[in-house]
Formats: sequence, C-alpha cells, structure tokens
Amino acid sequence: MTRKFFGTDGIRGRTNAGVMTAETAMRVGQAAGNYFMRGNHRHRVVIGKDTRLSGYMMESALVAGFTSVGMDVIMTGPLPTPAIALLTREMRADLGVMISASHNLFADNGIKLFGPDGFKLSDEAEAEIEALLDVEPTLATAENIGRARRIDDARGRYIHAVKNSVGNDVRFDSLKVVVDCAHGAAYQVAPSAIWELGAEVITLGVNPNGININEGVGSTSIEALQAKVVEEGAHIGIALDGDADRLIVVDEKGRKVDGDQIMALIASRMLEKGSLKGGGVVATVMSNLGLERFLQGQGLSLERTKVGDRYVLERMKEGGFNVGGEQSGHMIMLDHTTTGDGTVAAMRVLSSLVRSGKPASEILHLFDPVPQLLKNVRYDGGAPLENAEVQKVIAQAEVELEGKGRLVIRASGTEPVIRVMAEGDDASQVEAVVDRVCDAVRTAA
Repeated sequence: MTRKFFGTDGIRGRTNAGVMTAETAMRVGQAAGNYFMRGNHRHRVVIGKDTRLSGYMMESALVAGFTSVGMDVIMTGPLPTPAIALLTREMRADLGVMISASHNLFADNGIKLFGPDGFKLSDEAEAEIEALLDVEPTLATAENIGRARRIDDARGRYIHAVKNSVGNDVRFDSLKVVVDCAHGAAYQVAPSAIWELGAEVITLGVNPNGININEGVGSTSIEALQAKVVEEGAHIGIALDGDADRLIVVDEKGRKVDGDQIMALIASRMLEKGSLKGGGVVATVMSNLGLERFLQGQGLSLERTKVGDRYVLERMKEGGFNVGGEQSGHMIMLDHTTTGDGTVAAMRVLSSLVRSGKPASEILHLFDPVPQLLKNVRYDGGAPLENAEVQKVIAQAEVELEGKGRLVIRASGTEPVIRVMAEGDDASQVEAVVDRVCDAVRTAA
C-alpha cells in the first residue's frame, strides 16, 4: 500500500504545508487513539516534543484528537525522543507520541509513535492507523472525553535513567566536556546528566527560541563544536540532534567521530566485559566496510539492514543483539533503551574515556574507514532504478567491486532522490563507479 502520511520514521514534513498540519495531527490523535483503545481500563497517551515553534500547535491538535476519542493525555514538554519511549513504558501508557522532525530545521515537524512497550510501531501498525485516517473516528460520549495534564518531574525521571546506564562507580570528575544540544529537546537534560556525574560541562546549543533548532549546531553541523573543543582544551565534545536520538562525537583534537567508530568502541568494551549479546552488532547498509572488518577481527559479525533505526531495532530483537546503530549517530543499546538515545550513548563513551585513561582520539579511532563516497541524484518523476540501462551499469559496477568493496543504491523515502554510495580500498575506483552510476541515473531520469 502506498503511504500518504507515514514515512521511514513516522510522519514528517513542512509545517502548515502538505500533511504536517494541525488538522492532520488531530486526525492522527483520533486514529491512533481508536487503534489503541483496547480493554476496559482508562487509556492514556504520553506526548512530548522538541523546541520547534510549531510544537505548541501540533501538541494542542494531538491533545484534541486523543481526548475526543476518550484518551487521557500526559504532556511532558520538551524532552528527547528516547525519554518519551521510556516514560510511555514506565507510566503504563497505551502509546507515546514525540513531536519532532529530528535533525531538520525548524520549519519542518513530525510525529513519531511508540507502543506501550516503548518501541516504535511496526510498519503494519502504522499502515492500520493510516487506514483509520480515512474513516470517521469513533468519538467518546460527553462523559468519557479524555483529560489532559502536564507532569513536572519528567526531566528528572529521564536524567535518573540516563545516569543509571553506567555503573554506580563511574564518575566524570576528571573530564571537561563540551555538550552541544542543537537548541533542541535535550538542552536541559543532557548537560545536567553529565554534570551530575562530576564533569566540567561547557554548553552549546542550549538556548532554544523556537526557530534556531539544528541551525549551525548539533550533530549535523559540528563545526562550532569542533572549534569549541579545541578552544577550551576539552577532553571531548558531544553533539546531539534536535530530538537527541543520535550522537556524533568530537575528539580532543577537534576531529569528527561518527556512529561507526562509536559502535566499534561500545561493542569492543562490552565484549571485554562479557555483556555483548548476539555475537556482533546490527547496523545499516551505510556503515563503513572498515567497521565490518574491525568486528570480524574480534570474532564478531556485522548484521546489515536497510536504512532506518527502526529496521536496525527489528533485527536486534530478532537476533538477540543488544548493540546496534547507524553511521549517522543513532545508537541503540537494548539493555537500557528501546530506541536510539544519543545521551545514553554519550554516557557510555565518557565512561570508556574515564576507565581507559586514554585520550578520545585513541579510544575512538579503532579502525581506518575505507574510502566511501555518497552522491545524490535528484529526478523529476518515474522510476530511474527500473531503467534497463541503469540496471546494466549497476550490475557492471557490482562485478568491478566484488571482493574489494560495496555498492549501495537506494531511493530516498522522503524526497525524489536516488542515493548512490560505494566504498572500497581504491578511492579512485570508488569515485569512478559512483560517477558512472549517477550519470546513468541522470540520463534515465
């Protein structure tokens, strides 16, 4: 079924344009509310948001939708996406909702849904809710309309959980840490959690005004963090995105550390302690071949999924893995979280820094990435990847890279773009392969 609303990570788009309107939000509240109205108990939903100006509008619309079908609403205010997943499960809610467009700029917004177990909904559940958007909702009788309330201790609950993700003996007294919160959802909780364990914390991106989220700061714009780490002589820099479900690190030399290196560190430390499950790590097709070779050298596997942390999570649950993530910085540690959590991942990195006594540049550079190149080709319509000539060029490229690299080609789930990625030991060969495929796609588009 072709989806009109749900994409690879909930519903997302430009606010007050297309699907991302107050009307849509209210309808989603009604449809999701009807879908989760099971049993005779008093039903409730937890709603959180990031710091976008449109969050107020979307929150109010969702509250109207849920209460109209008889669900009680608990509002937390700005909190990271993983905090909403945690509170949904902790408060025995029937579902959780996060209002956020993640790393996008303020003009966009989105709606992510979590089930009562704190996990993102399956494709099948989202499809059923989407189908309900096209039918009249079942409204509650006047006496059964839901109530709404805000809770004041949500931040404290999440900070407590984050600190509990590392051992009770861990302290960060010796560390100077720059924490960049992207003017987003973690602007209070992430610096507080790290400071409470003893670190000297220098903050960036902690002054949200509704329109500056992810603007020049955060995990997708790390230049300010890199400069600040070097300027302050900090041991490490931590960059979160707008809803704080992903992490990018900057070492003491100001160099970027992506999700692949972070996964390598976390997995190798857990292997040493005997706490790594599943015999490896789950990542997407975009993770570097260097990570796969590093893990193989430790007797571990790298299980690959299609792009999207929800698919990483599904494979983790199927295979009994407890560490997974994406090169872009989503880190999932199922012993502590049910979704990507940048702050929890940061705590594990900081803990390893303290325990090792080594600089970040050493513990976070466990392998040399092989040359990797990603190019995007925008097209106006049609299906370029179904073109016979494009398929022929792709097949030739795969033969050329066999045993020496990888080729990954996929259509974007959010825009008319074909993403062409290749990697291998020979950088010039990688570039030539990517260019040939891109040229073929452009010709066919």
